[in-house]
Amino acid sequence: MRFTTARLCGGSALMAVPAEELDVDLDHAAAVMEGEGCKVKTRDEMMIVVEWNGMETTIYPQGKVMFFPLKDKALCIQHALEILQKVR
Repeated sequence: MRFTTARLCGGSALMAVPAEELDVDLDHAAAVMEGEGCKVKTRDEMMIVVEWNGMETTIYPQGKVMFFPLKDKALCIQHALEILQKVR
């Protein structure tokens, strides 16, 4: 899977954007992340926000994943792959 990254929040956050749009079921994703011991902070039809690895992590239905705080682009992609492999 290929990604581009976008720096957000004045450089304190990174978003991994898959080259091809995905279809992530957010209810399933929230259940998987809760099963992993993550606290789900926000859940609606647009996104879920969880505490994961000490970061606020936002998962979008198109497969975008945002991490705050995070500045390392390679880690951003690695983390996004790990999460998307679990929740898809």
